[in-house]
Amino acid sequence: MTNTLTGKVALVTGASKGIGRAIAAHFAQLGADVAFTYLSSVEKGKALETELSANGTKVKGYRSDASDYAQAEQLITNVVADFGKLDILVNNAGITQDGLLMRMSEEQWDNVLRVNLKSVFNLTKAATKPMMRAKAGSIINMTSVVGLKGNAGQANYAASKAGIIGFTKSVALELGSRNIRCNAVAPGFIETEMTDALDPKQVDEWRKAIPLKRGGQPEDVAKATAFLASDDSAYITGQVLQVDGGMLT
Repeated sequence: MTNTLTGKVALVTGASKGIGRAIAAHFAQLGADVAFTYLSSVEKGKALETELSANGTKVKGYRSDASDYAQAEQLITNVVADFGKLDILVNNAGITQDGLLMRMSEEQWDNVLRVNLKSVFNLTKAATKPMMRAKAGSIINMTSVVGLKGNAGQANYAASKAGIIGFTKSVALELGSRNIRCNAVAPGFIETEMTDALDPKQVDEWRKAIPLKRGGQPEDVAKATAFLASDDSAYITGQVLQVDGGMLT
């Protein structure tokens, strides 16, 4: 394993579990110093900080609500103060509150758009300041194949993830001249704690419908994210990288 992120400082939001946790861990393995956020999962956040710090990597967790603009600004200020700079931002924080449109409440719609989409605006806007000063940076936004194709019962989630794609492409156009890249990763069916609670028969049907005949692992998403974070992708911006086993082709 090459240390493609040595000397880089990365911030990963929503990293106490699942895909975010895998990204933070993989970045640390590749040599990055890692800042990450958690909100409700305090114990898991503290455990991740302890685990990753044991390898000599500088790691710090911050309890911060990415959907709150003032907290996002303060978070970026704190990370730059603690780590000296910010090279990589991974906007991973997100939630689901599924339901058919006719039964979906305004609160369910607003909550998902606020946490999934507004948070990306909050953190990206704040992070552009230190990145513009450095004239370098890589921003990776976590979208979903649902943002590309839609999904019944997830109108709010699909809208938030589709919005992230449009935002990503716009930011790439705005910040490219400052040597700041902005890309998105679109996971498909990734096996996490959330999928463990699903009906095994339903999960098997989903697997059969995927060309690679298996679900993805959080580490699959982490590796794709690390590529977009590293200088190996220095000439890639404004793109959506699908990590879905061929689910959406």
